[in-house]
Amino acid sequence: MARRKVLELVELNPSFLVSLPFSAAALLWQDGAGILRRIWSYISYPLPFFNDRVSVGRVVIGIAVLLLTLSLSGRFSSLLDRRLAKRGHIDPGLRYTIARLVRYLFVIVGVLIALKQFSIDLTSIAVLFTALSVGIGFGLQYIAADIVSGFILLFERPIRVGDRITIGEDEGDVQSINLRTTLVMTNDRIAIIVPNSKLVSQRLINWSYGDPRARISIPISVSTKSDIDLVTQTLLLAAEDVENVLTDPPPKVQFLSFGGYSLDFRLLVWTRQPNRHPQIKSDINYRIEKLFRERGIEIPYPTQEVHFRGPQPPIETDAQNSPAQAKGSDENAHPFSPRERDRL
Repeated sequence: MARRKVLELVELNPSFLVSLPFSAAALLWQDGAGILRRIWSYISYPLPFFNDRVSVGRVVIGIAVLLLTLSLSGRFSSLLDRRLAKRGHIDPGLRYTIARLVRYLFVIVGVLIALKQFSIDLTSIAVLFTALSVGIGFGLQYIAADIVSGFILLFERPIRVGDRITIGEDEGDVQSINLRTTLVMTNDRIAIIVPNSKLVSQRLINWSYGDPRARISIPISVSTKSDIDLVTQTLLLAAEDVENVLTDPPPKVQFLSFGGYSLDFRLLVWTRQPNRHPQIKSDINYRIEKLFRERGIEIPYPTQEVHFRGPQPPIETDAQNSPAQAKGSDENAHPFSPRERDRL
């Protein structure tokens, strides 16, 4: 039945077949436009827990800006670091500082743009932080100190990425300087996470700061009977041809003091690889032990001497020297006769 009606329409109006596609397209366009308008009304609908200017679409855009900022900041920072690495005259620590600061700037700009999408007034945020400053000062003072110290490390650069540092009993290479903490890797490949405030406020040793050369001190004690000239020559010989030990300045021996049971010396050597100083000390100590054994130089150890005395002769009293006197004195002490004493 429907087919017959279509054929009748075609016979009465031959142009019906030509106008049919356009009519269908117009209907689809009207339906599509209605769908788009419906979607746009949903997107622009104001959210009840924000003000009237914040809609679902602005929230989606704000979240997208945040995610895009976090993704692009890391990629742009890595790209900048690789570009700067191609310039050999730029220090690696300075290159890291520039890349890190650019990343922080990128993130701050992205966060500000995202806050604008949420129609958040920055003045109100400033007032809020002012009101919370007392609580932050007491509750988060250590975290705030670590963050401020992180920027101090990046700008002042007392330590840089790749430096060899010693802080307390820990020693290692600086791997990264983050916003709140610094990562230090030891020779045992143990990661030490140090708060930035500790690196700023406490005393530390930076083996790589300034002059790349570093002096290594190796103390040694010998027996008091040793020849000091022979000891000096042996120590200088032990420092020759050791890997990573410089010949200029040359090794040097110092006679420090006369110990209670030893003569105390110190061998001083220079190196351009301060991060290798434990291995350098080990290599030199091996040679010192071998050369001391060959040349008969003794390494002392504490000794104690114990003296034993023989038994003393008994002390003679006056009574023992004059028994007659002792007997007379005994009689004088008892004036009674023997018979009277028996009665008593």
